[in-house]
Amino acid sequence: MENQLPLDPRLTEQRNPRSMRIDQLSTLEIVDLINAEDRMVGEAVREEHAAIARCIDMVVAAFRQSGRLIYVGAGTSGRLGVLDASEMPPTYRTDPAMVQGIIAGGLNALVRAQEGAEDHPEGGAAAIDERDVGPRDFVLGIATSGTTPFVHGALRRARERGARTGFLLCTYPSEQLTRTHDVVIAPLVGPEVITGSTRMKAGTATKMVLNTITTAAMVQLGKVYGNLMVDLQVTCEKLRDRGERILMETMGLERAPASELLEAAEGHVKTAIVMGKLGISRAEAKARLEATGGAIGRVLPELAGG
Repeated sequence: MENQLPLDPRLTEQRNPRSMRIDQLSTLEIVDLINAEDRMVGEAVREEHAAIARCIDMVVAAFRQSGRLIYVGAGTSGRLGVLDASEMPPTYRTDPAMVQGIIAGGLNALVRAQEGAEDHPEGGAAAIDERDVGPRDFVLGIATSGTTPFVHGALRRARERGARTGFLLCTYPSEQLTRTHDVVIAPLVGPEVITGSTRMKAGTATKMVLNTITTAAMVQLGKVYGNLMVDLQVTCEKLRDRGERILMETMGLERAPASELLEAAEGHVKTAIVMGKLGISRAEAKARLEATGGAIGRVLPELAGG
């Protein structure tokens, strides 16, 4: 009789019956097996769409009162939170403080595992104190197994300081977890191909959820026009090319006049669009955007290309 691991109620720690012979498969068969398991992730995330939407509404509410979105995690979960946070400033021209990622073990844990750091709830609480978390903030804990002490310590302290909190996990949430937090997101992706290796399906689900949260929040804050990321600031040649192409698309311009308009807007694409659409100065365009909280759709109600 084959040895079995002790029963663990966490879905992320259970053994996948479909991959029990993976060590006997060919390379192509291993690829096909992993791919078949990965196809389950999107449906698991879709099942949580209502909870994800509630989370987004809380994040947007925090942003609109000058609060922050703060992710807290350990290991892969922490790295994905830091990754999502770090991509906001170059993509949507946000202040780096607006979306932050806390990882157990600090920034060194991004590239080298800090064994044991996740076991200390007081470390999570201290990280929340260091960031002076308060009632305007929303803190999302990420722990695919649902049990990471560092994350629970951080969320407990965040709630004590008045912040709203959410929890993202990939196993069945307990009633206590659901009662404790303002929102719980639990895409049930099932046991991993390699038992307990939550960098796989659980990691993919986590990345999908975080992408959805911040992307939808940025759309609601007016940082997207049509489906174009117009609230970018030109800081390199790649972004200059993208900015010029956005102006060519939305304004019907050739490359040269698009480049001139971008220069006149001091490299800010959204300002350039308002200037060009309304035939106004950079100062007036900025004033109109500021009056609507930066929502380009309220200055220019028609959608790009519509």
